[in-house]
Amino acid sequence: MIFHLVTIFPEFFRGPFECGVVGKAIQAGKLQVRIHNLRDWAFDRHKTVDDRPFGGGEGMVLKPEPLFLAAESIWPQRKPGQKLLLTSAQGRLFDQAMARELATMDEVMILCGRYEGVDERVAEHLADEEVSIGDFVLSGGELAAAVIVDCVGRLLPGVLGNEASSLQESFSQGILDCPQWTRPADFRGWKVPEILLQGHHEQIRQWRRQAAMEKTARRRPDLLSKASISTPQ
Repeated sequence: MIFHLVTIFPEFFRGPFECGVVGKAIQAGKLQVRIHNLRDWAFDRHKTVDDRPFGGGEGMVLKPEPLFLAAESIWPQRKPGQKLLLTSAQGRLFDQAMARELATMDEVMILCGRYEGVDERVAEHLADEEVSIGDFVLSGGELAAAVIVDCVGRLLPGVLGNEASSLQESFSQGILDCPQWTRPADFRGWKVPEILLQGHHEQIRQWRRQAAMEKTARRRPDLLSKASISTPQ
């Protein structure tokens, strides 16, 4: 799978993709991340990619021309299996379900927006979808793009050492993950639940499902209305 990230800060991505799961996936050739400097498609002497908004207001807005030229240069012809996203505070909320959708694509292009905005014609006529990682405002879409790449990348075949692990994580079944413990079994008087020490795998599986439901009810009750109440097999 190939990610194309179009940004005015290409140096931002030097760190996030050099370590961890994504870094290993890139080194193994299971994932490609190509960084494109938006200013390469600006042709005035100052490489200008933004301008004042019509109608007045604070801040600057990314111009449509460089973004259209960048996308059309990277993908001269759009093909099935490609999806173009624009990071935006007004976009669809990114979640695990959307991550799974994107993981089926061959290539994903992300246009990194800026906090004051992007010319509306980019959202209407260029991007397939606007996407937001939360109900808050970031200085730019680079952080959001890094989050999306990490979340989607780890779902690709062969990226995780244990393919089943992604199926048990928070949100994979619509609810939070179950609580986890490791050695020592007794730490300062706080003990691991006895059932986890007994080796009865079916009982443990059922207990974990119930514990996950209870944890979700305490911390994210909003998720329960969308969750499957059946125990996964």
